[in-house]
Amino acid sequence: MDNLTFRHRILLVEGLQVTPQSTYAVFTFLLLVYVFIMVSNIALVILISTEKNLHHPMHFLFCNLPLNDILGTTVILPRLLQDILKETSERYMTYVECVVQAYFVHIFVAACHYVLIIMAFDRYVAICNPLRYTTIMTNKMVVKLSASAWGLSVLMVTILIGLTVRLSHCRSKIENPFCDNASLFKLSCEDGVVVNNVYGIIYTVVLFSFSILSIFITYGKIANVCITSKNKALNSKAIKTCSTHLAVYLIMLVSGSTFIFLHRFPLYSENRKLASIMFHIVPPGLNPLVYGLQTKEIRQKFVKFWCREKGPS
Repeated sequence: MDNLTFRHRILLVEGLQVTPQSTYAVFTFLLLVYVFIMVSNIALVILISTEKNLHHPMHFLFCNLPLNDILGTTVILPRLLQDILKETSERYMTYVECVVQAYFVHIFVAACHYVLIIMAFDRYVAICNPLRYTTIMTNKMVVKLSASAWGLSVLMVTILIGLTVRLSHCRSKIENPFCDNASLFKLSCEDGVVVNNVYGIIYTVVLFSFSILSIFITYGKIANVCITSKNKALNSKAIKTCSTHLAVYLIMLVSGSTFIFLHRFPLYSENRKLASIMFHIVPPGLNPLVYGLQTKEIRQKFVKFWCREKGPS
């Protein structure tokens, strides 16, 4: 059988392993989580888009985060919910569908890092160069930063997935709840795929190193300004805005690092599968609460909007 046949064969996706007794409980829980994530993130985007008082660079850059969370959750949860209700032997997916899912899974992962980096840059300018903030963070700069975050994500992931799909594959089972590059790579029986291994390592190291280093330098400079400055108002603003951003970043970093690390240890495959799902649930679910509602302007607008909709009792 030639490689072309392999490239279009049907794959069996392992999905989420749950007992028959807990099937509907798990399904209901994940469905409620998905609805909450979608409603809260979409509400944030609509609120920022419609409220003129929120039309600031910080909030426009923040919009990238809920948009990415919507993408990251939608790319796996609907399919995962569908598979939960199926027998393990009936969870089929075409190879093309698997590649598309893996592509957007990695877009979500990469964009998480780059979006939070450009948001950190905005905080750096606002706190370290407040007098120049309006001249630096123009609408044009916001567009450039957003485009660079998504563009870099698309470029790196396209190369990553492109190197994998060129391989023939002799296996047909995705040993994961959803498709990602590692799962696609494991379908191949080819030896000596040095290019894939090297790029995969470089991709992971560069992404995490660039992300961590950027955040470390940015917050190092912000901390230096706060320490040397005697302006209590500035320090208070820095703590409020930066603490929420840092909390979101740490949640994303820990969640992402866990399942990537566990990929190297087959013994903990079940823990890795759970961690991979949590990465697509925990940050998107917590981001609207930690970042959105902890931001004073957004919180005030949300409360005002809620009271208006509720009306007098």
